[in-house]
Order: sequence, then C-alpha cells, then structure tokens
Amino acid sequence: MINSSAIADNFLASKRAIFIISTYLYIFALQNYLIMEFKELNPESLERAAGMLKAIAHPVRISIVGCLEDGEKRTVTEIHKQLGIEQSTASHHLGILKDKGVLASKREGKNTWYFLKHENLKTILNCVSSCCQ
Repeated sequence: MINSSAIADNFLASKRAIFIISTYLYIFALQNYLIMEFKELNPESLERAAGMLKAIAHPVRISIVGCLEDGEKRTVTEIHKQLGIEQSTASHHLGILKDKGVLASKREGKNTWYFLKHENLKTILNCVSSCCQ
C-alpha cells in the first residue's frame, strides 16, 4: 500500500530545499561572490544551473553532497555505508548527481571515486543546513 502522506511529505521537503537553495543563490549573487554575474549567463548556463539545483534538491542527494563536502573522494561502498542506505540507492543517486554536473568521478581499477565537481557547492550546502535548523 502506498503511503500518500509520506509521498506528500517528501515532495514538500524537496520543494522546500529548492526554495532554500534558490534563495541562497540569490543572496550569494547579491554579495558578489560569484565570478559571473547573472546578467552575463546565457540560457544554456542557466538551464545547467537549474538542473544542478533540481538534482541536489532531494534528501538522499543532499546527504551525498554533504558526505563529499570535505573534499575527499569516496566510493559508492563508502557512501552507502556512511549514509546507511542500500548500495543500489546510492548508485542511483550518484548517477543523477554526476549526470547533472554536481559530482565528478575517477575510475581506479575496480573502484570509481566520486567527488564534488565544484567547490562552491559546499557553501550552498552549508546555507541549506543552517536554514533547516
């Protein structure tokens, strides 16, 4: 049986995360920390940025980004053990984050090491964390 209340709660949490991240990006831009000003961004760049924010705006994916915010590279096994989720779930969400440009990976032998592609994501994650307390 599908728990519609849990689905609604997850949907609202995702919407709230998108709002918080979008608000922070606006504040971040106003403080002139961004290298590029928004008026200089082309539609393709804005689409990529929106895709990245949408990809991050999921509880599991926020946790994965948080797991990698220390700058260390981790394998899917390390991530799923640290977060206490199934390995297949971790792999699924890592794929989404990598596809949207949030994460990068490096293959070494049998292992694939995941890491944040952009250092500025740490700042966004810190803002989300402080806004949710």
